[in-house]
Amino acid sequence: MLASKGHIYPATISDVHLVAELEDGSVVHGETQITASRIAIRKLRLEPEQCLPLPQVLRALRQADVITVGPGSLYTSILPDLLVSQVARVIGASHAVKIFISNLMTQPGETDGYTAQQHLETVKRYAPEIHFDFVVVNDRRISNEQAALYAAEDAYQIGIDDPIDEALDRSTEIMRADLLDAGEKVRHNSERLAQVVMACCERALSRPVLTA
Repeated sequence: MLASKGHIYPATISDVHLVAELEDGSVVHGETQITASRIAIRKLRLEPEQCLPLPQVLRALRQADVITVGPGSLYTSILPDLLVSQVARVIGASHAVKIFISNLMTQPGETDGYTAQQHLETVKRYAPEIHFDFVVVNDRRISNEQAALYAAEDAYQIGIDDPIDEALDRSTEIMRADLLDAGEKVRHNSERLAQVVMACCERALSRPVLTA
């Protein structure tokens, strides 16, 4: 239907549940309850914590030339896959070009008040094995109409007034570009984003190979 080529694999097919410990000490289960709580998340985990990854996932990661992480819901989409046993380790050990794609907006109930850098730091906290070669950030401001529409739902643009500190990891390159799609909703333009990802790959290939 989408005329796309490739395979989509779940990180695990185990009976696993997403659990969040909140700053007020309460514990909530499941994506819907986590987002609806509107309380800052102290810690995220899977139950059981040692769920087995799908073998095809690990194989695909080992064979990949490029691995992108994001965009998506930080706590209920991106991090759960990285918490599955071995996934973050295999990504970290891969020779693929690793790219983190920053979200455009905060998400009410998950990342209230987060900056673009805090999104990246959170991923690094849960998956320290992963070193990103590139971080992709949108550099075009949304319209006043869009800002007002999203502010009514407590969602705000990130990456414009809160740029990612390039000193966070000196070997990680920040790629900034106009990635906004047309329309009322704030979305990534898939073609522009693909062009930036390809540019990252070309830059990675042009880097000198360091030898001992």
